[in-house]
Amino acid sequence: MTYSGRVTVGGPADVHELKDLMITKIAVGPMDNNAYLLRCRATDEQLLIDAANDAGTLLGTIGDDGIASVVTTHRHGDHWQALAEVVAATGARTHAGREDAEGIPVPTDVPVDDGDTIRVGRVELTARHLVGHTPGSIALVYDDPHGHPHVFTGDCLFPGGPGRTTRPEEFNSLMDGLEAKVFDVLPDETWVYPGHGNDTTLGTERPHLAEWRARGW
Repeated sequence: MTYSGRVTVGGPADVHELKDLMITKIAVGPMDNNAYLLRCRATDEQLLIDAANDAGTLLGTIGDDGIASVVTTHRHGDHWQALAEVVAATGARTHAGREDAEGIPVPTDVPVDDGDTIRVGRVELTARHLVGHTPGSIALVYDDPHGHPHVFTGDCLFPGGPGRTTRPEEFNSLMDGLEAKVFDVLPDETWVYPGHGNDTTLGTERPHLAEWRARGW
């Protein structure tokens, strides 16, 4: 079946099957958060991006093989409601952006800085620190050697624009980071997995960068 990236709370997960990596997307919680389970096809090691809510659903998706790591994309509460329970059940190591770690009530085992590598089995993800939505938001880039890149953006980039900011300097910082670390270095085919809602591609969003700048959100 073709991956669409469209999921609903209470509905089935959607699975994106790549040559080296399986990406399972599921929606959880009252704010319709996306959680992403990554599985290295060579080793079967798993990593979860955002234990957002509904630990039972997440643990059922994870299955008996467990997870080695959980990455929290940023410190907003809707992205870590199930983190304590998932970590207690799996013993997973926790990762989060260094500047956001203090705002997450579950201790961060691995503070993440811009350019750091996070591994799941033989697959490598590169962290990109994007300041604006929160001080320590991170996106994760998987540069698939067999195809186009994939980027997990948390709440920094959605279909139709960047994530919410409250002050002009935060908006400008987020836009600067998105342009320099995402749009300027990744191709149009790059698949974008956001923290809420449907997926998109950089090519779909790129023509609107000037429009976003002009409107200020």
